[in-house]
Amino acid sequence: MTEKDFLKVFVGYDSREDIAWQVCRHSLLRHSGHEVAVVPLRQKVLRELGLYQRPLDKMASTEFSLTRFLTPYLAATSGWVVFCDCDFLFTADVRGVLEGLDSSKAVYCVQHDYTPSFDIKMDNRKQTTYPRKNWSSFMVFNCDHPDVKALTPDVVNSATPAFLHRFDWVSHDDAIGALDLDWNFLEGEYPKPEKQPRVIHYTNGGPWFAEWQSVDYADLWRAECDLYQAGDAQRAA
Repeated sequence: MTEKDFLKVFVGYDSREDIAWQVCRHSLLRHSGHEVAVVPLRQKVLRELGLYQRPLDKMASTEFSLTRFLTPYLAATSGWVVFCDCDFLFTADVRGVLEGLDSSKAVYCVQHDYTPSFDIKMDNRKQTTYPRKNWSSFMVFNCDHPDVKALTPDVVNSATPAFLHRFDWVSHDDAIGALDLDWNFLEGEYPKPEKQPRVIHYTNGGPWFAEWQSVDYADLWRAECDLYQAGDAQRAA
């Protein structure tokens, strides 16, 4: 592996879903041969550092709803950096997403166009519908692009949620690159494909919640969880 191939992946952290973060991290490292840096975005820590100063939003579905947009600033690097929600499971090497990216693009994502199938998600959180929903749940930022450089903590702390999640911070739509669906496959929102997705997103709720035990690919998540817990127990022995 070369320096060019090294990739930082920031994962949204929610204190209600610690196990989801742990399993997501484990799947990222396992499939990359531990050759990526995986960093949790913890709102509490970002507040302590003075990087996130917005008022607490009790209506936000996750603790990282807006902190995700600090990813390129925190990465403090050139080239590409990835953000994903914690309710992701990787079944392939995340570094594959870098293949064929166009450096003229500010950001890449899966450009979903759908209406959510459920009114309630996760732990009884109300589902919301808005343009470009779930585009921001998996983003590959080009840290060298001027639109991304302009995504400073001041912007993240002052802009409206709509401005951030709808990618209005990108100067023109042509600068938003499109990834294949299986880089952010929304379980429960698309028919289960014949080929296993590279990235499974349990966007409505995953098997770490009692109400979501029978979702598609629950067996894969539980198997990854078993591997994580076995390794954790071995380290503690």
